[in-house]
Amino acid sequence: MNDSTSTRTAPLRVLVYSDDVNTRQQVILALGRRPHPDLPEVEYVEVATEPVVISNMDAGSIDLAILDGEAVPAGGMGIAKQLKDEIYRCPPVVVLTGRPQDAWLATWSRAEAAVPHPIDPIQLAETVVTLLRSRVPATT
Repeated sequence: MNDSTSTRTAPLRVLVYSDDVNTRQQVILALGRRPHPDLPEVEYVEVATEPVVISNMDAGSIDLAILDGEAVPAGGMGIAKQLKDEIYRCPPVVVLTGRPQDAWLATWSRAEAAVPHPIDPIQLAETVVTLLRSRVPATT
């Protein structure tokens, strides 16, 4: 039996939340369809409002959420804290902060990671790949 037959082939679902379509596009372009060769392809769920974030996360089909901490009227850090408080085994969350000094706020929100604006594609990809690896069963 080939080891590759036991690997996950379904795409990983990544929710990208921002009220700014340009921010969502920057995230998606930075990560691409396959942020790392060891991971399955990524399918993006673009979201512009807090209620849609909550409904998607409640549905349980999201592997990782990337939330814009600068979004209005609902910022990603507040949403991250709500998700972590309310969803059992909540998927990992990355918060996009306004500046590197805001990383402590992401800690308050219980997000697993923070990446500052402007988005550095390499930093974002490394962060996302590390968190997505925990969502994919290990193979030998």
